[in-house]
Amino acid sequence: MGTVELPVWAFALLLGFAAVSFATNFLFPSVRWFFRRRAERIVARLNERLARPIQPFKLARRHDMIQRLAYDPEVARAAAAHARRTGVPENVAHEQAVRYAREIVPGFSATAYYTVAMRLARALTRFLYRLRPSDGDPRALAGVPPGATVVFVMNHRSNMDYVLVTHLVSRATPISYAVGEWARVFPLLPLIRALGGYFIRRNRTGNDLYRRVLARYVQMATAGGVTQAVFPEGGLTLDGRVGEPKLGILSYIAAGEYERDVFFVPVGLNYDRVLEDRLLTSKGEGGARRFRASVWAALGFTLRHAFRRTLGRTDRFGAAAVAFGAPVPLADGPGDVRALGRDLMRRIADNVPVLPVPLLCRTLEEAGGVLPEDEVEAAMASLSVRLERAGAVTRLPRQAGAAAEAALSILVGRRIVERRDGTLAVRGGAERLVAYYANSIAHHGPASHS
Repeated sequence: MGTVELPVWAFALLLGFAAVSFATNFLFPSVRWFFRRRAERIVARLNERLARPIQPFKLARRHDMIQRLAYDPEVARAAAAHARRTGVPENVAHEQAVRYAREIVPGFSATAYYTVAMRLARALTRFLYRLRPSDGDPRALAGVPPGATVVFVMNHRSNMDYVLVTHLVSRATPISYAVGEWARVFPLLPLIRALGGYFIRRNRTGNDLYRRVLARYVQMATAGGVTQAVFPEGGLTLDGRVGEPKLGILSYIAAGEYERDVFFVPVGLNYDRVLEDRLLTSKGEGGARRFRASVWAALGFTLRHAFRRTLGRTDRFGAAAVAFGAPVPLADGPGDVRALGRDLMRRIADNVPVLPVPLLCRTLEEAGGVLPEDEVEAAMASLSVRLERAGAVTRLPRQAGAAAEAALSILVGRRIVERRDGTLAVRGGAERLVAYYANSIAHHGPASHS
C-alpha cells in the first residue's frame, strides 16, 4: 500500500472538516435531542400547575415560525403588491418580508422564562415596591373558557409595567409582550426573545409590507392561543392620564379569523412612584413624544437604590397595584375597531387603582396646592369615600391615617411637597409632578366643588 504525503496545513484542514462533519451529523443532533427532551419535561411539569398551559405555537422552533410567517399566503400577496408598487423584483420583496419575519418572531424558552424571568420579576418588584392586594389573575381568568386566547390590555405608566404584570400573571400562564425599539440592545434583545416578546419598529408602521408581516404574526399567535399583553396607548403616558387608544395591535387581532374564542382582560396599573416620572413630565412639557431610554442608566439607578437600601438611607418606592377587570369576548365587542378601542380604554381606566400618593396629589390639587397639615388626613379620607362611591378601585392601607402618612413620607422626602408653618404646600417647580400623579385617578368620580 502506498503512502500519501500531505502538508501540515492540508492535514489540519482535513481534520477540521472531519471534526465539523462528525459534530454536525452525530454530536450536535444528540446534544439538541438531549436539551429538547429536557425542555419537554420542564414544559410538561409546568403545564400541570399552570391555569392555562403553554400552547404548542409558543414552543415552536423560531426558524420554523419564521418560515411559516414568511411563506404565509397573505404575506406572499403583500410582498407581490410591494414589488409592483415599488418596482423591485418580487424575490427582493420576498427577502424583505423574510427579514421582517426574523426581526419580529420570538424564540420562547420555558426554562429562561420560569427560571430567570419570573424570579427576576418577583425579586425586582418586591425590592422596589410594596404590592397592594389585587383582584389577582385567578379571578381575572375565571370567566375565560379553557382553550380560549387571553389578551391583557393595560394602561402604560412605566417600563416597570412589564415586570409587575409578569410577576402577577405568569403564575397562571406565560405572557408575551409587543416590545418597542428601546429594547433592541444587548443584552435585552436575546433575553426578550427568549421570554416570548416580539419586536415592533414603530418607524416602519407606514410600510405596508412590514405591517402585513406584523399583523399576520399577531394573528397567528392569537389563533395559536398565546396569552398576550398589549398597551393600547402605544407609549408611556406623559401627563399621567389614561390616553386614547392607538389601534395597531388591536386592529390586527380584531381583523383575524379564529377557531378559538378570544377574550380581552382590562388591567389597570398605578404606582406611588413611577421611576421615570421626571423624565416623562419634562418630555410632556416640551411636547416631545419620542425619547430613548438608556438600559445602563436604568441599571445604574437600580444599583444606586440598592446601595442606599443596604445602608438604610431609603425605603421602597411606596405601593404598586394592579386591578383586573371582567373579561370581554372579542365576539361580543363593538364591530368597529375604534369603538372597541374606546370601550377597552374605558374599562382599563375604570380599573386604575387609587393609591396614597395619587390620592394626596389630587387632594392638594382640589385644595389649590395648599392645605393645613392637620386637615390632610380628613381631606384624603373624604376624597377616598367619594371615589369609592363613584366605583373607583382603592388600594389604600386600612389603618387610620396610614395613607396620609405613606404619601407624605414619599412626597416630602422627594421634595415635591413641603411643610410651611403648619400647612402642606406644593413646592415651586413641582406642580407638573403633582398633576402627573393626580391625573392618574382624575377620571374617577366628580371633582370637588368646594
